[in-house]
Amino acid sequence: MAYYNNSELATLGFKKVGSNVLVSKSAAIYNHHQIEIGDNTRIDDFCVISGRVVLGRNIHIAVFCNVAGGEPGVFMHDFSGLAYGCQVFAQSDDYSGRTLTNPTVPDKFKRETKAKVVIGRHCILGTAVVVYPGVEIAEGTAVGSMSVVNRSTESWSIYMGIPARKVKNRSKQLLELEQLYLQEEQDNQDKPK
Repeated sequence: MAYYNNSELATLGFKKVGSNVLVSKSAAIYNHHQIEIGDNTRIDDFCVISGRVVLGRNIHIAVFCNVAGGEPGVFMHDFSGLAYGCQVFAQSDDYSGRTLTNPTVPDKFKRETKAKVVIGRHCILGTAVVVYPGVEIAEGTAVGSMSVVNRSTESWSIYMGIPARKVKNRSKQLLELEQLYLQEEQDNQDKPK
């Protein structure tokens, strides 16, 4: 993958860009002025990132993901990730047939659901997961491949299915590794240069 270097990232007009950020030159990024990217975050090839999107530190968005923040926004907290082909939507048309749909139609003729999406710390969404507007994926949630998340989740749980349902609890052991990682990162920053 070819990534933008630091000086190129600085010229793209992001609201905020942390250190050690990798954004693929093959990703389609829209509304740069509404997008914040934290330290050690990576966005891979062929992703579409648009609208209000706030990414914490150590976020990974894998190939072919779509993060559509729209007006309300998508907020991904530290150490979370989207596997290949995930779709995260903070806005959606009304599919009932009572209104017109799609972005070519003026707002007065359609009714969109608009609600922020929050993906908590240490969440991982498997390949091809779809997340609906207004969902909060609680801290430590893992979602199995090809699941549809249309309701908020319980923290430190594993979800699967269409719609996604809790199948069991998830271990918190990774929190110990997080502390070791952060300490090592701090120790490296404190070393004389």
